Amino acid sequence: MTTDTLRIGIAGLGTVGGGVVKILQSNADLITARSGRKIEVVAVSARDKSRDRGFSTDGLRWFDDARDLAADSEIDVVLEMIGGSEGIARDVCEKALSTGKHVVTANKALIAHHGKALAALAAGNNLTLAFEAAVAGGIPVIKTLREGMAANRFFHISGILNGTCNYILTTMEKTGQDFADVLKEAQEKGYAEADPTFDVDGIDTAHKLAIMAGLAFGHAPNMDELPVEGIRSITFDDIRYANELGYRIKLLGVTRMADGHVQQAVYPCMVAKESPLGSVDDAFNAVQLEGDFVGRIFLEGAGAGEGPTASSVVADL
Repeated sequence: MTTDTLRIGIAGLGTVGGGVVKILQSNADLITARSGRKIEVVAVSARDKSRDRGFSTDGLRWFDDARDLAADSEIDVVLEMIGGSEGIARDVCEKALSTGKHVVTANKALIAHHGKALAALAAGNNLTLAFEAAVAGGIPVIKTLREGMAANRFFHISGILNGTCNYILTTMEKTGQDFADVLKEAQEKGYAEADPTFDVDGIDTAHKLAIMAGLAFGHAPNMDELPVEGIRSITFDDIRYANELGYRIKLLGVTRMADGHVQQAVYPCMVAKESPLGSVDDAFNAVQLEGDFVGRIFLEGAGAGEGPTASSVVADL
């Protein structure tokens, strides 16, 4: 075991960034034993230094500007936990990779829009860009695509990739309420954002699908070529009629190779009740992968939240 410490700087101490700190503190001995190296947070950056986050930042170097953290020479790996495809999140990743630091991110929008350029920057500097947490939270989808199924040609990928939408559709089915009423309840319970546009209009699902399609079929994600339809127009009557026919309505991201071309889209689908995807309820995510030699693989689990998403970030570390 090397005695060197892997020094971590975290840009963004929200739900996921804070979760990473808690995991590294709680499971420090286990993680050191498994990685063969101590992993230690040495620096952080966030908007509000005085906020109570449930853990102490005493002893950590604080940066008001995350770009300065990304350029710091005493950091080995930068965790970008800010979010958004442009602005400071992109600046932090580019700065870190340009100054010799590996990057781990949970930012699906950033990878969907700029992943190719960031990956090229990382490769050109012999660095790692890791983004397991960007797709399906705690489910190891990226590692399955890149490693577990690396020997396979992919035929088809489909998934429930947004827990908010799945929660809303499940609740509509159980209670008989329409979309607007369930969305309001979901916002009150914290399952949906005050502005739910990215979730319910399918944009969040599209970002995650674009990343998976790019990895599976070897092309750069192109959000402009990805048809997207959300769930705002789904009514309880739609769900009831589907149920009578033996189906449930799920918002799916679907991609396949057909006649040498990659097809991909996000839209509400009628899924057979007895199918694996049809049995996924509430805020859970699931992904179904089909390869030419391994056949069909189904992954299900928590697709968001502090613990599951932070778990994927630490796995990348």
